[in-house]
Amino acid sequence: MTQPVEELIKLGQVEIRFFVNGSHSSGSLDVFEFLVPPAAKVPEAHLHEAVDEFLYGIEGKLTFTVGDRRHEIGPGDRCFVPRGTVHHFINLHAAPARVLAVWSPALIGPQFFRECAAVINAGGPPDLAKLKAIMAAHGLTPAALPQTVGV
Repeated sequence: MTQPVEELIKLGQVEIRFFVNGSHSSGSLDVFEFLVPPAAKVPEAHLHEAVDEFLYGIEGKLTFTVGDRRHEIGPGDRCFVPRGTVHHFINLHAAPARVLAVWSPALIGPQFFRECAAVINAGGPPDLAKLKAIMAAHGLTPAALPQTVGV
């Protein structure tokens, strides 16, 4: 087993900081935090068929939609996204939001974010076809949120 090494990946304005990935956890989980500034560009709604996601608020507030439910994730708040569930996040507030995330099993990992960063940070409008191909290669599927989302 290798010792975890912190890795920071920047995707436009969003920062992803990995603490544990599949190589550290024998493939059981990824642990990372993400920092989302107000009104930052974020990924479209999506799902991952084979990975569960757990979120824990650290600072600020992030609006996280899971299926047909909207959650405000602030410090100490938590949310679980079962595999196969459509979800999306956005920072609708005035302050940056920081959330700790755990994926299990570790099937997506930091390589997904590295590949997305190469496209997003290349300059100019990002190539959406390339981003969708990266998503598909890592088991993420773009999907529409339900028409009515409750609070």
